[in-house]
Amino acid sequence: MVSFEEAAELAKNFSKKPTDSEFLEFYGLFKQSTVGDVNIDKPGILDLKKKAMYEAWNAHKGLSKEAAKEAYIKVYEKYAPKYA
Repeated sequence: MVSFEEAAELAKNFSKKPTDSEFLEFYGLFKQSTVGDVNIDKPGILDLKKKAMYEAWNAHKGLSKEAAKEAYIKVYEKYAPKYA
């Protein structure tokens, strides 16, 4: 099993780009793993990309950093065969 740090590095180097929804899975868990609960203001309604990223992160509110790291590794393992 890979560590969180290894999974994060390997995911950055996927040979193909994940879909937007797959990217948001990674993003939300990565931010929760490294920062914790959302600590920024919600973006404006017209900034769709930043709003989606905010919502992906906020979806994991209350999840511990350790649990988020474990979930990130599972998401990596789920998509690695498709994109690695």
